[in-house]
Amino acid sequence: MKRSLRRALWAGAVVAVTVAAVPVTTAFGAGTVTTTFTRAQDWGTGHETRVTVTNGSSAAISTWRIEFDLPSGTTISSAWDADVTSSGNHYVAVKKSWAGGIAPGASFSWGYNGTGAYKAPLNCTINGAACGGGTPPPTTTPPTTTPPTTTPPTTPPPTTPPPTTPPPGGKKVVGYFAEWGVYNRGYHVKNIQTSGSAAKLTHILYAFGNTTGGRCSIGDTYADYEKAYTAAESVDGVADTWDQPLRGSFNQLRKLKQMNPHLKVIWSFGGWTWSGGFTQAAQNPAAFAESCYNLVEDPRWADVFDGIDVDWEYPNACGLTCDTSGPNAFKNVISALRSKFGSNALVTAAITADGSNGGKIDATDYAGAIGNLNWLMPMTYDYFGAFAAQGPTAPHSPLTSYTGIPQQGFNSDAAIQKLKSKGVPANKLLLGIGFYGRGWTGVTQAAPGGSATGAAPGTYEAGIEDYKVLKNTCPTTGTIAGTAYAKCGSNWWSYDTPSTINGKMTYANNQGLGGAFFWELSGDTSNGELIGAIKGGLG
Repeated sequence: MKRSLRRALWAGAVVAVTVAAVPVTTAFGAGTVTTTFTRAQDWGTGHETRVTVTNGSSAAISTWRIEFDLPSGTTISSAWDADVTSSGNHYVAVKKSWAGGIAPGASFSWGYNGTGAYKAPLNCTINGAACGGGTPPPTTTPPTTTPPTTTPPTTPPPTTPPPTTPPPGGKKVVGYFAEWGVYNRGYHVKNIQTSGSAAKLTHILYAFGNTTGGRCSIGDTYADYEKAYTAAESVDGVADTWDQPLRGSFNQLRKLKQMNPHLKVIWSFGGWTWSGGFTQAAQNPAAFAESCYNLVEDPRWADVFDGIDVDWEYPNACGLTCDTSGPNAFKNVISALRSKFGSNALVTAAITADGSNGGKIDATDYAGAIGNLNWLMPMTYDYFGAFAAQGPTAPHSPLTSYTGIPQQGFNSDAAIQKLKSKGVPANKLLLGIGFYGRGWTGVTQAAPGGSATGAAPGTYEAGIEDYKVLKNTCPTTGTIAGTAYAKCGSNWWSYDTPSTINGKMTYANNQGLGGAFFWELSGDTSNGELIGAIKGGLG
C-alpha cells in the first residue's frame, strides 16, 4: 500500500438462477450484432442483469446504442459500464467514453441492478435497427397450471437475497477499503454502494489490523466498531442506535453484504506501518494464528469477515523496518494461518512486486506458501515517486520496462514473470492497480526522466493525489509503459486512467491471471470509473 499508513464484479461471471421451464437469457439480434440480457441474480424484490453486446460482423463497431422497454413492475436502479438514461419505462444505454470499440468477434458487457423480479426487456433495438426474434415472454409468466390458493407453496420464497458467489475460475476484482477514510476523506461503506462499485467487486480488503507484538489486534476501535452512523451515512438508510451490539464500519460492511450477497470481505493485517510485528509472529506462527483467528472470528463480527489477508512489507527484507527471519518465515506464517482458519476461509497475501535480480521477491519463498493461499497480490505500484525528491520522474506503476526506466525489474510484468518462473500459478496472481497518482514539482521536462525539486502538493499527503482529483486538475499528456503521465505547470504526475487500465486488464487476461486488485476505493470517482474499467476489461 502507500508509503504511510496508506501503503501497503463480480468480474463478469454469470451465476445461473434456475426456475423450471423459465429462460434466464434473452438474446436480440440486429444483423450480425447481438445483445444478450442475462439474469445474474434474482431475489424477488430486486435483481441483477448482465447485458452483453457481441460483434459478429467482419468490421469493428466504434459505438453502440441500445434502446429497450422494461415491463411494468421493473425499473433500473443503478447501472455500470454504460451510460443509461430513461423516460418512463423506456431505457437508452450507450457506450462509456472510456470504452473502446468492439473488434470483430469480440464482446463488451455492462450491467444493471433493477427493482422487482427480473423480466426480459421488450422492443429492443441496437444502433437504431429493430431487434430480430420478436419479443420473448417475460420470465415471470406463471405456468399454465397454478396450484389452488389454499395450497401452500412447496418451497417458501426467500425473505432475503439468496447467497451467491462467482463460479470457480471467475476473475476476481478486489478493492481495499481504508479504515481511516471515514475521517478527513469522509468515505464510508455507503459510498461503495452508491458508486456502483459493490456490484462490480468480488472481494473487499479491510485495511488494516495491527500486528504489534506478533499478535493480531484492532487497528482503530472507533472506526472499526464504535462509530455511530446516522441514517444519511448508513448504507441502508437506517441509523445506529445507542444500544446495538455492533456499530462502525464493521456493521456497515455487514449491511453491504446483505445487500450484495456475492461480496466477500477479508480483514487485512499489517501494511507499511504495521508490518514490524510480523517478525515476532514468525518466531511463533501458531500463537500468531491463534490470536488472528480469535479476533477475526470474534462473535460480534464473525459474519462480516470471510478470511484474513497478510500484508507483510517485507519478509526477510526491508520496508519501514527490516526483517531477517529468513526465506521460510512467510510460508511458515501462512501455513499456521491456514491450519487455524481451515480450508473454507480465505487466506490471501499482498506482497512485494520487486522483480529485480536479487530483489525482494527473491528474498522469500512465496511459491512455497502458495498451496495454502487463495491468491497472491504483488503490489505493482509505488515503484517510483517523490520519495526520491529530485527524480528522475517516472511512472509509479509501469506495466512493462521502457528505455530510461530508473531501476530494472521495477515494473508489473517483471514481477509477474518472476513469480510465475518460481512456480506460482498464474491464476493465483492478481494484478495491482493504484487509484491515485504520484507526483513531483519543479519539473520542466514533459517526458519521463526529468529532474525535480520535491513532491508535488497533494490533498492529504505531498506527492500523492487521488485519480478523481487528478483527472480534472492535471489531465494526462502522454502514456508510457502501459500507464499515463501528466505535466501541468511545474508539476508532473503519473497515474492510471480507464484507458490504461483497460490495457492492463488485457495483459492480465493474456497472462491467465486470476483478476486484479486496487488501492483503494476512495480514490475513484463517485460513479466508479476506474473499477468499471477493471471489471469491463477483465470481461
